[in-house]
Amino acid sequence: MENMPTVILVVAAMIIDDQNRMLLQQRPEGKAHAGLWEFPGGKVEAGEIPGDSLIREIEEELGIDLSEKALHPIGFAESAWEDGQAAIVILLYRVDSWEGHPEPREGGALGWFTPEEAEALPMPPLDIDLFSRLHFKKMEP
Repeated sequence: MENMPTVILVVAAMIIDDQNRMLLQQRPEGKAHAGLWEFPGGKVEAGEIPGDSLIREIEEELGIDLSEKALHPIGFAESAWEDGQAAIVILLYRVDSWEGHPEPREGGALGWFTPEEAEALPMPPLDIDLFSRLHFKKMEP
């Protein structure tokens, strides 16, 4: 119990294309929240800072390269510690430039969605929380 983390830090990307759509990924079968749509990203590993972690995670999951200059922190969401499960804090970054073509490397599906389309998708609770905090009128170029 002493070595169990009380908080798991996670990073996620709201990747925006030139048509003002966001890239979301569907959780693959066999994982928690399978079939739900989420912002791509993952856990911050020991010794990493969040931006470096997001760059690594997005390359592993989507096969695209991000630069540190392309990461713009825009919000966070957190869960409570309960039933022996560590709390989760997700840091969300807006990304509007990258190199490569996104492809699902870990199963599941990818899709580009307008804010209105994304709002109708089933999402894990923390992604719903993140999405509800975004102000899409600010996404205009």
